[in-house]
Amino acid sequence: MLKEFREFIARGNVMDMAVGIIIGAAFTAIVTSMVDDLVNPFIGLFIGGVDFSEMSVGLGDAQFMYGNFINAVIKFAIIAWVVFLLVRTMNRIKEASARKQPPPAPEVPAGPSQEELLVEIRDLLRAR
Repeated sequence: MLKEFREFIARGNVMDMAVGIIIGAAFTAIVTSMVDDLVNPFIGLFIGGVDFSEMSVGLGDAQFMYGNFINAVIKFAIIAWVVFLLVRTMNRIKEASARKQPPPAPEVPAGPSQEELLVEIRDLLRAR
């Protein structure tokens, strides 16, 4: 079982995925800081200094922090936009490299098959 696990981990796509997850976590921290420290104060200037993270509604003993939900939606929109830009850029690079590759060489006609050769030999022997 340990050997199978080592083989699984050593595969290239697992390592690529791990790197992606680590970079994604770091990117999420950057976006969180950007939203909390830059975007929300900027939006707050236009809507009268409201801090989204403190917006809430209380019903009985429950406190619903809908401001945190607004922050999460803003963060999601930013991350989705960046991922869209990355995918779009990668697709353009992929298309450009596909256009630069020379067209495949035309297939050289293969010689006669074994059956065709045998038929030809048979016909030559009959002709004699």
